Amino acid sequence: MWKRDEAVKPTSGQPTPVGPVVQPQYSRAAAQPEPRPQIGRDGVNIGKSVVIKGELNGSEDLTIDGQVEGKIELKDHVLTIGQNGKIKAHVFAKTLIVLGEVSGNVTASEKVEIRDGGSVDGDIVSPRVAIAEGAHFRGSVDMQRKPGQQGQVSQPQRPAAQPAPPALTAAPVAQPAAR
Repeated sequence: MWKRDEAVKPTSGQPTPVGPVVQPQYSRAAAQPEPRPQIGRDGVNIGKSVVIKGELNGSEDLTIDGQVEGKIELKDHVLTIGQNGKIKAHVFAKTLIVLGEVSGNVTASEKVEIRDGGSVDGDIVSPRVAIAEGAHFRGSVDMQRKPGQQGQVSQPQRPAAQPAPPALTAAPVAQPAAR
């Protein structure tokens, strides 16, 4: 922003230029506030008027308020389906947050959250699933954890079947001789 230098004030009726005179230039862009970047989060928004048919891949967090048909793959990132979002796709993400509608199978490596007003019609494969009151879900849930994950509850090992020990046979007991 331009600031007038107080040292250049004229002391008498005649202005005394000290250096080149810089005239401030105003534009409409300067009057509008600059958009604030999101700090600490990379993300992209797909607006509600956007329609995508095909395959959608990415390497950053994504929020969809439009329509997507096909396949969505964000294996290491968060996918948020906004309130206006309508998805007909197979979804692969690290975390899926649903506020809109998803029709198709979902695979998440960390968690799936269906919030109030959200809807999922399809099978879910994820170690953690949260379904809020007021959400809609129709399908099956597979919450198997991968081997080596923290917090995994180990199943007790059953001993291998062993052959039964040989039956003990009773030896005839000697009777004392009669006298």
